[in-house]
Amino acid sequence: MSNATANIGRWHGAGLMATTLLGTGVFILPQITVGIAGAGALWAWILLTLAIIPVTLVFGRLAGKSPHAGGPAHFVELAFGSLAGRCIGLSFLLLIPIGSAAAILIAFKFFAVFFPVTGVVELLVQIGMLLLLLALNIRGIHVSAKLQFLLTLVIVAVVLTLLIFSGFEIPRYNLSNALQQADFSAVMGAAGIAFWSFLGVEAMTHLATDFRNPKKDMLPAMMIGTVLVGMIYIACTYLLIIMPGTSALAIVDVFDRLLGGYGAQVIGTLGIASGLATVNVYTAGSSRLLCSFSRDRVLPKYFDQLNQYQVPVRALCAILLAMLLAIVLTYQFGQQLEQLIAWTNGVFVVIYTATMLAAFKLLSRKYLPIIILSCLFFAAIAFSIGANMLYAVLVLTLICPVMYWQKNHLQRQSRLA
Repeated sequence: MSNATANIGRWHGAGLMATTLLGTGVFILPQITVGIAGAGALWAWILLTLAIIPVTLVFGRLAGKSPHAGGPAHFVELAFGSLAGRCIGLSFLLLIPIGSAAAILIAFKFFAVFFPVTGVVELLVQIGMLLLLLALNIRGIHVSAKLQFLLTLVIVAVVLTLLIFSGFEIPRYNLSNALQQADFSAVMGAAGIAFWSFLGVEAMTHLATDFRNPKKDMLPAMMIGTVLVGMIYIACTYLLIIMPGTSALAIVDVFDRLLGGYGAQVIGTLGIASGLATVNVYTAGSSRLLCSFSRDRVLPKYFDQLNQYQVPVRALCAILLAMLLAIVLTYQFGQQLEQLIAWTNGVFVVIYTATMLAAFKLLSRKYLPIIILSCLFFAAIAFSIGANMLYAVLVLTLICPVMYWQKNHLQRQSRLA
C-alpha cells in the first residue's frame, strides 16, 4: 500500500498500541481473573506482562525490518513459503469476526452502565458501534491514532488517581499473601483468559506501512504501549483485590468508594471508547491484510481498491459485514463471552507461535533466547486454554487443504499462460 498518507509517529503509535491492548478488557478482565484465581490473579498478570515483553520485542523488530500489511502472514511467508503464510493470514481473517464479536459484547457492557437495554435494542446498539467503526476508518487509521493517544493518557490518569487514593485509605496489600494463597491451576486458568488483554501486538504489525518511519518508530511504539498496558492491568487487579466490589463492573465500586461517585459515568465512557478503539485497530489491520491477499491473488481481486485516503474500502466493508454476521449469530445463539475469548486466544496462540518460528530464520542469532522463551510461553498458554485449542486446530484443518489446492491451481495456470 502506498506510503503517501503514512504519518503515524512513535508516540501516536504507542497510543494505538496501548488502546488496542487496553481496549475492551481494561476494566473487565481483571475482574474475571480475580473471580477465577482470587488473589493469585495478581501473579497471573505479573507473569503475563513479563512474558509478553520479549514477544513484543520480536514482533516489533520483524515489523520494523520488513514492514508489510500482511503482518504475521508476511513474516511466516518470508520464512516458510507462501502456503504457510497464507494459512496463517487466513486464520487471522477468519478469527476477526469472532474476536470482534467478543470485543463488541464487552464494550456493550459499559454502554449498559448508562442505558440498561436488552433484547433487540441491545443488538441494534452493537450494530451502531460497527457503523461508528466504518466512519472512523474511512479516512484512514491516522485520524483515530491521535484520539487513541489521548484516550490512553486519560486511562492512565484515572488508574493512577485510584492508586494514589487507595494508598491513603487502604492498608498496603501484602503481596506475599497473594503468592501463598495462589493455586497454580487457577493462576494458569486466569492467565489463559488474561492473554486476551495482549492480543493486538500482531495487529499493529499490519499497520507498519502507515508509520512514517517503521524501522525507527515501530519497535519503540510497541514496547512503550505494551509495558504501559501491563502496569495498568496489574494496578487494576491490585485495586480489585484490596477493594472487592459487588456490581457487574467492580471497578465502578472502587471508583465510587475512593473518589466519592461518578464511577459509572467515568468508567462507562472510558470502557466504551477503549473497546471501540481496540476493534478499530483490528478493523484497520484486517482490512489491509484482506487487501494484501487480494493483490496476491489469494482472494478475489474485488477487494483490491483504495479510496482517496489510501483505505481499502471494499475490504473494510467486507470485514465489518463479517463482524455484523458474527454479532447477529452470537446474539441469536446466546454464546457466552468467556467461550468466545477462549476460542480467539487459541487461534492467536497458533499465529504467535508461527511468527516466533519465522523469527528463527528472519532475525539474527542474538534474538534466539528471546524467541525460545516466547515459544515456551505460548506452550504454557495453550496448556491453560486446554480443550478450547481444538477450535484453532479445526480452523487450520479447514484452511490448509484449500490453500494447498489453490497454490497448485495458480501454479498450473501460470505454466499454461
